[in-house]
Amino acid sequence: MSLTASTVVLSRDEWRARECAHAERADALTRGHRERAARHESHPVEDFLFTYYSYKPSVLKRWHPGEGVELTDAATAPRAQWRWYRPGATPGSMAVDGAGFRAERGGLVANIATILRATHARTPGFGCFGLHEWAMVYRQREHRHPVPLRLGQAATDAVVEAHDLRCTHFDAFRFFTPEAVPRNRTSIARDEQALREQPGCLHAGMDLYKWAVKLGPLVPGDLLLETFQLAREVRELDMRASPYDLAAWGYAPVRIEEPDGKSEYVQAQRGFAVRAQELRARLLSIADG
Repeated sequence: MSLTASTVVLSRDEWRARECAHAERADALTRGHRERAARHESHPVEDFLFTYYSYKPSVLKRWHPGEGVELTDAATAPRAQWRWYRPGATPGSMAVDGAGFRAERGGLVANIATILRATHARTPGFGCFGLHEWAMVYRQREHRHPVPLRLGQAATDAVVEAHDLRCTHFDAFRFFTPEAVPRNRTSIARDEQALREQPGCLHAGMDLYKWAVKLGPLVPGDLLLETFQLAREVRELDMRASPYDLAAWGYAPVRIEEPDGKSEYVQAQRGFAVRAQELRARLLSIADG
């Protein structure tokens, strides 16, 4: 690997090795989902990221070096035909066309940067206890997931009524049942996202995967996979702390209706917030250019 001014130049052997290692890691992360999809089966925890965000495993498998990296002898590689790539300074090389991407999708990039910057700057909150999932089934006979409630409907409703709902994330709040909406501390609208997001929120951390995908080739492959890995782990806690009974899938509940469960949840939440802030800062530096 060599440096030319501020550009990193990778030999063909170097970037191909990184590309292959990335593809292998992506395949490992998505193997369970792909195998279940082939059998027409679904998993209430592990398949969520592919249905909620609607990004196929192939999105994760495609490696990008990020901006400021020149790939030697790449002009005949398939990526030479990919959108948002341009010839590099060295004959036969290719590089991400960051300027072209920003010129066409500047509004999107700016919006992502606004949300990331505002969220990163706020003090994290850890008092929600994952009750958004409980609020999504409050006083409802039909639920979003075909999984039984571990406490039953009446006891689940009682947990919601015994707590202060503090959800700050619009894409969680929008699934609250009509009866749960007025129980939240604040009403949240889509255009208030940058005003409400806070770094302790599990869903804000999970959304880093979404922002990484939307920033496309500007995001290096390792960062994309790190955001996905975080989202997977966050989703597991999200569902273990939910009102659903996931024993059939091997998940022990985090009983947030009890003091010990609250402590367990907050401890995990704090760890995720630290990781999310690090990834958020990296994404923000990319969005800011």
